[in-house]
Amino acid sequence: MTEASAKPFLYLVVCGAGVAAGVGRLISAAQERGWEVGVIATPVAMTGFFDADEVRARTGRPVRSAWRRPSDPRPFPAPDAVAVAPATFNTVNKWAAGLADTLAVGTLCEALGLGVPIAVLPCVADALAAHPAYRESVARLRGLGVRFGDPHAGAGEVDGGRPEFAWERVLDLLERG
Repeated sequence: MTEASAKPFLYLVVCGAGVAAGVGRLISAAQERGWEVGVIATPVAMTGFFDADEVRARTGRPVRSAWRRPSDPRPFPAPDAVAVAPATFNTVNKWAAGLADTLAVGTLCEALGLGVPIAVLPCVADALAAHPAYRESVARLRGLGVRFGDPHAGAGEVDGGRPEFAWERVLDLLERG
């Protein structure tokens, strides 16, 4: 747990997928389970995939997406754990390759190097999930201890509905130890 808080601190990395609009559900669930939450979003996610003002109101902290200057204070304490939800094809592949070109991917690379527990809920289309690079990236990250939930393609069901994104599953993965 962080020194500044009696609660463990969770970094939540949000990627630009359609289901990201529901990220408030995960924030609430994490808070109900005793986590304090800070959100780091990919640049694409910040283009309207979720309501950053709502997230700021729920967490009491700014949504981070850009690198801070060395003279700027750290807006979040060090993480006790990291959740990536939804995780996209692009982010998973860049992370596995160590391409830390955004704050979100740089944070994931650093957390992995520090041994911080990390859980991932992918939201990747079936065709992209079948791509060899993606399969290799997931295998590599799993081999390094990253916990992956079942992928979510968001494909329509027979009745025309869409399956729910299992937001809380990422917390279950972190808490299973």
